[in-house]
Amino acid sequence: MFPKDFLWGAASAAYQIEGAYKEDGKGEGIWDHFSHEPGRIPHGETGDVACDHYHRFREDVALMKELGLKSYRFSISWPRVIPDGCGEVNEKGLKFYSDLVDEICAAGIEPMVTLYHWNLPMALYEKGGWKNDDSPEWFAEYARVVVDALSDRVGFFMTFNEPQIFVDGGYNMGYHAPFENAPVKDILKITRNVLLAHGKAVKVIRENAKRDVEVGMAPTGPVFLPENESKEAVEEARKKSFSINEKTFANSNAWWGDPVFLGRFPEEARSLFGDDLPEFSDEEWALISAPLDFYGFNVYHASSSFGPEENKYSHDEYSYVGSPRNSLGWNITPKVLYYSPKFLYERYKKPVMITENGMANLDMVSLDGKVHDPQRIDYINRYLLQLEKAIDDGVEVVGYQYWSVMDNFEWAEGYNPRFGLVYVDYRNENRIPKDSAYWYKNVIRTNGASLHENA
Repeated sequence: MFPKDFLWGAASAAYQIEGAYKEDGKGEGIWDHFSHEPGRIPHGETGDVACDHYHRFREDVALMKELGLKSYRFSISWPRVIPDGCGEVNEKGLKFYSDLVDEICAAGIEPMVTLYHWNLPMALYEKGGWKNDDSPEWFAEYARVVVDALSDRVGFFMTFNEPQIFVDGGYNMGYHAPFENAPVKDILKITRNVLLAHGKAVKVIRENAKRDVEVGMAPTGPVFLPENESKEAVEEARKKSFSINEKTFANSNAWWGDPVFLGRFPEEARSLFGDDLPEFSDEEWALISAPLDFYGFNVYHASSSFGPEENKYSHDEYSYVGSPRNSLGWNITPKVLYYSPKFLYERYKKPVMITENGMANLDMVSLDGKVHDPQRIDYINRYLLQLEKAIDDGVEVVGYQYWSVMDNFEWAEGYNPRFGLVYVDYRNENRIPKDSAYWYKNVIRTNGASLHENA
């Protein structure tokens, strides 16, 4: 059974929906810059206009209210607020977020702010970005500006969205901006700076918030499902879910979770990296691991192998010939919404919030003018039943943010994947709530009870 004050909501990210990439004094971010390079994004697409949320936010918040959302997780564009990343504040950009928060609050929805969802100011990237040891202070100052402007109305703040993706995907594997394949030493240096930036931002939030606030972060990471429900199989899945290796260590759960929640690197880290492992003073460790209020987690599917295994199935219960997948080819694995909060809660002893979960689908407007997406409804239903099971088994879960509130620019995938509860026609920016939006409205209205109607 879901708690009576469960935070049912949906999520978005600034670059993916806002557009207005050069308006009202906004600076350039790395996604603004690199998405314009030929060959980066399918069809040469960019987030220049995206969903035009910058101009249509009142219409969008009205849709959120109509759908009964209790909460809305969104991110702030750093280059919109501070065009050069540090220094002069763009008051018009800050006013946009203040007006947005006012609109959200007026709709009776709880606003949740993510400070960093990947679009680093280009001016800072040109100074070395996260490789620059000044970057933690840049981020702290940016956090101070946002907290000062919004914390009188915002009760939830998250520092980083998915460091696994913007560090490993952006600097190691090179499939996201800034599309680098940096050496391991650089990834370790970036790790040090991102962890310090997180700690400094948490300190800024705690010291400057104008009301009581909940503070967390929103990582992701590979979660493995047990082959069966035996104790041995569950422990093996848990071990794999927190393991690290030399190639994809920055994509793991423990690489970021252990420093932030346990005040140390994972046990394997020293043997993997020796003297190259970042060193922190006792004071710095205390800063990095300052207590958070919840563990945000973005999760879509379980992992079937550690690292890429091209042209090979794992032949387990969720990755096999003909196994169900979304339109991006991701496995559909409802049990991951049972085991991911279970494993995280047991390891880190913090309430869990599912900060992203959703399905990319091949949505289109039907002859009747509506968007029918029964696959998405079935997906969310199956996943939420597993989340409810985790709650019933003693895992403290405080909220669920569906990804995403509307179709949007899906980073290096462009506009083809549609995750939204609301369909967006990018030719004219018309919005059409999908069948799943109204279905989810009923889930929220019944606090999850309706999930059992077709179970």
